Amino acid sequence: MKKILVIGAGAMGTSFAMTCVDNRNEVTLAEPYSLNFIEDLKKNKKHSGLGLKIPKKIKLSSFSENILNKRWDLIVIALSSSGINFIGKKLKNCKANNKILILTKGLIFEKKTKKIITLSEKLKSFKKGSNISVLKGPCLAKDLANKVNSNVIVANKNLNIARVISKMITTSYYRVEVSNDVRGVEICSSIKNIYSMIIGAGKGLNMSSYLFVKCLDEMTYFTRYFKGNIETVYGLAGLGDLYVSALGGRNSKMGYYLGKGYKFKVAKKKFMKNDTIEGEMLLREIAPYITKKLNKKKLPLMTKLIKSIINNKKLVLN
Repeated sequence: MKKILVIGAGAMGTSFAMTCVDNRNEVTLAEPYSLNFIEDLKKNKKHSGLGLKIPKKIKLSSFSENILNKRWDLIVIALSSSGINFIGKKLKNCKANNKILILTKGLIFEKKTKKIITLSEKLKSFKKGSNISVLKGPCLAKDLANKVNSNVIVANKNLNIARVISKMITTSYYRVEVSNDVRGVEICSSIKNIYSMIIGAGKGLNMSSYLFVKCLDEMTYFTRYFKGNIETVYGLAGLGDLYVSALGGRNSKMGYYLGKGYKFKVAKKKFMKNDTIEGEMLLREIAPYITKKLNKKKLPLMTKLIKSIINNKKLVLN
């Protein structure tokens, strides 16, 4: 039995905690932002986002720096991308050097260095020598919570560490592959949110299938540019995750409205006012770098989406 701390009691963090319990681990679920949410979970034992009861074996806890200093076999980060800075500052003061696994997807444009870095690289900047792995792939929180067969990938430059984590979290319905292409896995799992918007903008299946192929071409160039492996693009973190997102996630839904001729701000206000559009947020984050450094001829679809969203103009793909 391994001791696992999951930080972030949202849908994915909670679903992951439930999976870890099913593999006979001792799991603590901590929520850093909302004490009321944790207290509600303790009282009702039901997660409002998932609509499911939380297993009694999961220990529910508020978050503090002290909890990070305990001995854990694995600390899992299941926060939004903006939460990486928060948790990084907390880890910086920790004496313990526990294994860390990041579930969060995203990239960061650093204004000082004017470079795009991954979330694991950002976290390491707070505490050098940190043992950080990442987990990505086509996995919807509700499906996972309902024990629907899911396949993901854990990446660490040290494959042996990735295998240890894989063994720790694998169940009969949650299968975990391993990779040493950390950068490629993080890049693919992030930019698929952008490309699922583009695929969603396709008018009909014929055009959407064409866009899907062209999006893969652009993902290949993008991943290669940032020193990731091309094979990763066609694995779970790339093609696999893109497929799930393009089928009907929030990014694809926004793409649908853009394809109908709506400008982004109008579509957001009219149809998705309370939704977070990860692809749009990432696009705004990395656009300053992409437009200056990368070959626009290699990224025609991303370039068109950048112009559409940044300038709030209609998206024209053909």
